[in-house]
Amino acid sequence: MKLRGVVLAIAISSVCLQAGALALGPEEFQASRKLACVLAEQTLGYLSEDEYGEKTHTVLDGFDQAEQDTILAKALGYYDGLMFAIASDDQLQVSLRLETFVASESCRGADLMDVTVSL
Repeated sequence: MKLRGVVLAIAISSVCLQAGALALGPEEFQASRKLACVLAEQTLGYLSEDEYGEKTHTVLDGFDQAEQDTILAKALGYYDGLMFAIASDDQLQVSLRLETFVASESCRGADLMDVTVSL
């Protein structure tokens, strides 16, 4: 019974530590939002490789490696959430969703490139 309690306590503390690692402060939250916009712009082909690298480094500059990893994980999670319920082979829907996101106040208010595309 004691062994079972010790294993349970270790498992719970491990989960709590991992959950705390993904918690963001205001600066990290804003950076993850900006990075999600950069990822969307890159996917749409709005950025060259150099521009993508510059914007990514600008967003992550000033954060330590653990914070950068957390910011990237949150940005990728948000980006992935944008693609929820869209078939991976439906490129038109993917493009439309990303263009809407890039044109949204979330990205425009992030001091990033403001691009409008008309078809």
